[in-house]
Amino acid sequence: MIQGSIVALVTPMFDNGEIDKDSLKKLVEFHIEQGTDALVAMGTTGESATLNEHEHMDVVKSVVDFVAGRLPVIAGTGANSTSEAITLTQAAKDAGVDACLLVTPYYNKPTQEGLFQHYKAIAEAVDIPQILYNVPSRTACDMLPETIGRLANINNIVGVKEATGDLSRIQQIRDLCGDEFALYTGDDASSCEFCLQGGQGSITVSGNVAPKLVHEMITFAIKGEREQAEAIDKNLSGLHEQLFIQSNPIPVKWAVAKMGLMPNGIRLPLTWMTTECESAVTSAMQQADVL
Repeated sequence: MIQGSIVALVTPMFDNGEIDKDSLKKLVEFHIEQGTDALVAMGTTGESATLNEHEHMDVVKSVVDFVAGRLPVIAGTGANSTSEAITLTQAAKDAGVDACLLVTPYYNKPTQEGLFQHYKAIAEAVDIPQILYNVPSRTACDMLPETIGRLANINNIVGVKEATGDLSRIQQIRDLCGDEFALYTGDDASSCEFCLQGGQGSITVSGNVAPKLVHEMITFAIKGEREQAEAIDKNLSGLHEQLFIQSNPIPVKWAVAKMGLMPNGIRLPLTWMTTECESAVTSAMQQADVL
């Protein structure tokens, strides 16, 4: 089971929107040095919605190659077309990833039965560990615990990234899915408490900026060491809030560029962070001692 601080990696770009492979390699080395436990390549934070299929898989394969087996790599392969999600998941398996992360179909607003059939079809088509991803604030689609419970009976559906921020769902999902099913949070603000209550890790945005601190906090929380985990999380609280001052990944890309790890680049329809937000994000970075 993959656990710990799992960073939802940003995709470095030049100011014209082209992918910067040299900076991508630099980011991989940075995360390995800082203790990140696993990487998600081409998750939604990686701007999967605006990269074409060739670019998407090129980034995934590059991350696998740069990591060279030193930590697990998870590929974001979700789509609002089931056939596209199958194609991406198969390509990710061929690229050598350890698992795939599949966001719920966005915009379509499928029923719970539609969600079950969507994920069942992908799992049956591609034999690789698959992690469900529920983030209704971004998709207008909420996968309920009962549906997750049904999907947990499929052998290669091994966990869920639950990003509602609703901590009451932890026990609901655990009761329905059993102890072997991995529970990850996708909500940085509640990640400490999520892991203290039995979660296996955080698929984190804040970990892009403060990977060492996030790794330490999540490690303490998984061990149930509340005092140590909360003390570290206090220094991360500004990042948890301010990295969402504008739509993700706008602020986190600004922050990573501010650290000198990549150039200023993002894909339309997202635009670079506005200047009035800079002081708030800078203060959060200083609180976490990364500036």
